[in-house]
Amino acid sequence: MKTITVDIRRAQASDADAIADVHHDAWQGAYAGIIPHKALTGMINRRGRKWWADAIRRAASVLVVEIGGEVVGYATLGRNRARELPQQGEIYELYVQPEYQGIGLGTRLFAAARQKLADHGLAGLVVWALEENGNALAFYEGSGGRDVAEGVEVFDQKALRKVAFVWD
Repeated sequence: MKTITVDIRRAQASDADAIADVHHDAWQGAYAGIIPHKALTGMINRRGRKWWADAIRRAASVLVVEIGGEVVGYATLGRNRARELPQQGEIYELYVQPEYQGIGLGTRLFAAARQKLADHGLAGLVVWALEENGNALAFYEGSGGRDVAEGVEVFDQKALRKVAFVWD
């Protein structure tokens, strides 16, 4: 019998290729048909291996989730960027490879990201999700987030509404 481990850890520069792959596949799965194709492709292409390696080296808080040593998801986190919200921490991104979604890895990665923010003394959490991304809305609502604010992101002249979920 073979045991497969699931680990969540801080990203290392050697994870850059794998994170870029997760970013590509997860963003295609989440946003194709929502974000205009040209804008989505440009956003994905800007975040290749070099971009991720630089982000990790700059001490950006990036966590990865691995199954059997293979990176299949990531989260980026830090201080809340929305000054109008009192929560101190923010998860900027949380993505899992499409074929690994729905089996609890996102929930585990979310819990680890929340804990890392708390360990850094950041009280409360905010996460933004595009309103048309039903899977993200369901995930954050199911994780106990409260929808408290809205905003707009513009992609190639297409305005998309976003929702802020918070945890105190």
